[in-house]
Amino acid sequence: MTLMPLDVRTSPPMRAPIFYRRQVVDDVTFFYREAGPADRPVILLLHGFPTSSHMFRDLIPILAEDFRVIAPDLPGFGNTISPPRYAFDYTFDNLADRVSRFTEELGLTRFAIYVFDYGAPIGFRVATAHPERISAIISQNGNAYLEGFSDKWGPLETYWRDPSFAHREACRVFLSAESIRTMQYLFGADPARVAPDGYTLDAAYLARPEAEEIQLDLIYDYRNNPPMYPWFQSYFREYRPPMLAIWGRNDPHFLPAGAQAYRRDIPAAKVVLLDTGHFALETHAAEIGDEIFSFLNPISHLL
Repeated sequence: MTLMPLDVRTSPPMRAPIFYRRQVVDDVTFFYREAGPADRPVILLLHGFPTSSHMFRDLIPILAEDFRVIAPDLPGFGNTISPPRYAFDYTFDNLADRVSRFTEELGLTRFAIYVFDYGAPIGFRVATAHPERISAIISQNGNAYLEGFSDKWGPLETYWRDPSFAHREACRVFLSAESIRTMQYLFGADPARVAPDGYTLDAAYLARPEAEEIQLDLIYDYRNNPPMYPWFQSYFREYRPPMLAIWGRNDPHFLPAGAQAYRRDIPAAKVVLLDTGHFALETHAAEIGDEIFSFLNPISHLL
């Protein structure tokens, strides 16, 4: 094999640098990642359980070629500094309020949202409160329909009905490092394509003081999300935001039916099913990036 001389070797395209910033919003100091030109349309990336903005590490450089990308760690997650439990109610209403305030502090008046898992009920609360701000929605395994639930939610639903100590403790198994690794990351995915970094970091975050109790508080408050679905769906019907539902079809928690259901309220919604699991970005970041560009480029005038 003949090697190309170094002086004529073609360099790869330069990727936009990622900046790691903090923003104070009342009692929360958000950590967030930002990349891309400041004058380009904004995409706000909202992660889910049990992770952080780290889950977007492969997607951010792709999107930052043409968009300003902002990915915060939610209160109670990652590197965001948030109050102890005695001083803050860890509910989806409160997380959505702080995220909304976060966007205001950054001066974001219009943006697309990428919502995953917990990011969906948070992002949809922001969208329904401020529909004029939302230019488009990418829902990656982010549920808003009852048919999206699998049969894996039994212990959590029992806890919702009866928040006894025993039922709370029964949910703690979902916070174990092994459960996160197998059910969140590896189930339904090609394990050879899933780097250990994500689930190892998530387990480390959950080992911090109060972290498990905060997550159990949020698991209990999740009971308030399904009653919000009609409100979210009404927003979809009234405002018809451009919608891409891109799903790991093998997700053990949220079924492909949840992706298809968006078409009921947004007939033009684009639905893409990928042969992977819940954390689809771990294996399909490039494919998801391509689908986002294909989805957003024709509506760039709306962003």
